[in-house]
Amino acid sequence: MPQSNAAIPRRIRAWANQSIRRSAGLTREPPPACLDPAESYQPVDGVARLVHGDLAAMLIGGIGSLFIEMLHPYSMAGVAQHSRYREDTLGRVLQTANFIGDTTYGSRAVAAASIERVNAIHQAVRGVADDGVLYEASDPHLIAWVHVAGTTLFLESYRRFGPHRLTPTQADRYVAEMAKVARDLGGESPPTTVAELRRQLLAFRPELRLSADGVEARDFLIEGVGGGIVHRAAYRLLVASALDLLPRWARELLGVAPQPLWRRTATRWATRALNALLRLAVPPTRPATTST
Repeated sequence: MPQSNAAIPRRIRAWANQSIRRSAGLTREPPPACLDPAESYQPVDGVARLVHGDLAAMLIGGIGSLFIEMLHPYSMAGVAQHSRYREDTLGRVLQTANFIGDTTYGSRAVAAASIERVNAIHQAVRGVADDGVLYEASDPHLIAWVHVAGTTLFLESYRRFGPHRLTPTQADRYVAEMAKVARDLGGESPPTTVAELRRQLLAFRPELRLSADGVEARDFLIEGVGGGIVHRAAYRLLVASALDLLPRWARELLGVAPQPLWRRTATRWATRALNALLRLAVPPTRPATTST
């Protein structure tokens, strides 16, 4: 029986959806969202579900968060000494994506189990950094750094590339919702407003530098993990946009040369076009609405 005209685009979209998710390391189907306000870990109508529901902006924010997180020598030492990011890059991406999914869309029980797994991993990640200082991934200060860096970049990416404009109130609400995750991971004094988030990020600056492990991670992330011509071109564009999201001081610490205005402008427009295509295949999810 001939296929209807509507069935063909649906099949193409499903194939593109799976291909894009596999390329990003997302081999697990998104878990069903908990829609019961009494059971959900995050608010069912929360801003976290809006921001994290847009894969296009999350990819850029995720890459940007990796760049800025590697600037803390103790955080970077933990990654270099205890992870297999070079051999299993997509596996590490999948672990992070699963954690974000569980703590954004899951019930309190699902989120608690995911947080417990991460805390158990943190307990085993400890060692000596390149300056001879002992570090522990369970250190509330290091947890706070990773949280502040990641929250900053995911928020900034959505503000620049997301499909909807966030109001200042929504941005503050996003930071407050993410603070719940940081507290449950053991992070110290997580920010609850955008102003606090920016202050805390700047407060870490005296501790930041690009270690030898950081140089290796930076070059690895910029180079990417291979793929075809189209895949590599798209990846380069996402990396350029992620670096452009970083504060100037962070790019300077990374040793990344500044791009001329015309190139930054072209990159932003090209990224918006790429994101529009990504959203055709992987439509953004929207938070539920409540009756209150």
